[in-house]
Amino acid sequence: MKSLDENYYNPFFSHIYVEEEIADHPRVKKILARFENAEVVYIRHYKDIFCRRRQDYEEQHHAQNLILAKKTGSLIYQGAPVCQNFGNTWFYYTSCMMNCIYDCEYCYLKGMYPSANIVIFVNIEDIFKELHQMLSEHPVYLCVSYDTDLLAFDSVTGYVREWEHFVLEENKRSPNPLKIEIRTKSANEKSFESLIPDENIIYAFTLSPQRVTEQYEHNTPSLKQRISCVTGAVQKGFPVRLCFDPMIYCPDWQQEYDEMIKLVAKEVPMDQIFDVSVGSFRVSQDYLKKMRKSEPYSAVVQFPFQNDSGVYHYGKELTEQMEHYLTGKLLQYVPEDKIFRWES
Repeated sequence: MKSLDENYYNPFFSHIYVEEEIADHPRVKKILARFENAEVVYIRHYKDIFCRRRQDYEEQHHAQNLILAKKTGSLIYQGAPVCQNFGNTWFYYTSCMMNCIYDCEYCYLKGMYPSANIVIFVNIEDIFKELHQMLSEHPVYLCVSYDTDLLAFDSVTGYVREWEHFVLEENKRSPNPLKIEIRTKSANEKSFESLIPDENIIYAFTLSPQRVTEQYEHNTPSLKQRISCVTGAVQKGFPVRLCFDPMIYCPDWQQEYDEMIKLVAKEVPMDQIFDVSVGSFRVSQDYLKKMRKSEPYSAVVQFPFQNDSGVYHYGKELTEQMEHYLTGKLLQYVPEDKIFRWES
């Protein structure tokens, strides 16, 4: 965890902003009950707070506040080109929340959003309704935890359980299958004690070498903690995807990733892993511009990346070297058809 000056920063979630329209929503009342000491401020629209000008993302991350809102307009979106689709034609994502309690220096959310405060959209039922309509037309592979970490925040929202219930029920009645991915850096082992394993709900754990975790993934669980959570989930029968994505360059990256894979293979039953994702860091040029402005001293953000068609990356030679090296290590434990590399 980052050390915070308690005399300078407000406590986390000291203020909760609530859209007036959804003030009486049962989920709003449930969340507010968890933060009895928070100051509740009622607002017209979440963007009045979230999209204010001249906000300092890094400063806000030291003392995040909550914004409870209603999501409107289109609720499900086409999968982004920089994300892996794992061979799924009907690839989409949705956002039940915006922003994350973790503070990874290389996170694209820092370039995507003007605020570090966390937005929870309480009308998840509307997302379910739109998804139900889509499933009447074709199958759907849906990523539900790209713009946040649902598992890490599940004690507040309960959204992982809600998604589980929806998938289980929808696949009983829909003419087309629904599969979702819940991506996380959490080590929330207790969640898996009450969840139900299902082949259509993939828990995708992002794993990084401990050096990368310590230097760039602030507030996140250690590599060993994440591996312990992965092992427990696999042993309980949950489909688990291991995501070595994004790979982050550091001077001794080969040794760091070699040691990580050895530790993973030692602790995790690799023959029971659903699949594996490999990809090096990449981000849109617009996002990186904002990230570099807010994090001028971050080695991972200030790296001299190469720009190809609006996407910054390590360059073809280094990218191929890193991803090929890691894939080669993984092939000792995982069949080739279970290893997915991101391709531009």
